[in-house]
Amino acid sequence: MYTVAVKRDFVGQHYLIGGDWGAENEWHSHHYAVEVQLEGETLDRHGYLVDIVDIEHHLEALVGRYRDKTLNDLPEFEGLNPSIEHFSRIFCESLAERILAPNIRVVTIKIWENDIAWASYRLAR
Repeated sequence: MYTVAVKRDFVGQHYLIGGDWGAENEWHSHHYAVEVQLEGETLDRHGYLVDIVDIEHHLEALVGRYRDKTLNDLPEFEGLNPSIEHFSRIFCESLAERILAPNIRVVTIKIWENDIAWASYRLAR
């Protein structure tokens, strides 16, 4: 199985809801890092799993959606606690819809909210 990955970082905001998490219940920023991992068993005629430029294009568009935004205010987080678990699933599903390479079998998104804490979501096609 081949894997190709691309990583970007951005600043976004949120506040947690539905529990007592102290300062996390207050509006605050995170310097997020998001890593896309794409997996497949075959390469295209150029020897690529997916053209990295294509990945970067779609990743940058999604990062742009969340950069400097408050996650709680976005429709995809309506009724959800904007945890990094939910964020990684939402991001993964959105990116999987954009990457059209037929040889991609697995899309994984890993989102760090700081240097030590991350969550990921893996979508098999």
